[in-house]
This record gives sequence, structure tokens and C-alpha cells, in this order.
Amino acid sequence: MTNFIDDLAGAIYDVFKFILMCICYIVAGMLIVGVPLYLITLIFSMFH
Repeated sequence: MTNFIDDLAGAIYDVFKFILMCICYIVAGMLIVGVPLYLITLIFSMFH
């Protein structure tokens, strides 16, 4: 029974770790792509 609980806890940990890493990658991608694009549009709007 102890092995089952350990395996279940490990599986839950892996799922939460996967979800957190996905969210972190999405946020990092949005920052890497979004911030430079926003700055470029800000510069172009100044010259318009």
C-alpha cells in the first residue's frame, strides 16, 4: 500500500510540475515576443 501512495504522490507531483513548466514557458515566450513587438510599435507610433 505504501508503494501505491508513493507512486500516486509522484504522479501528482509530475502533473503539477508539467503544468507549471508549461505556464512558465508560455509566459516567457509572451515576454520574449511581446515586449520587443510592443516597443517596436511604440517607436513607430511616435514617428507617425
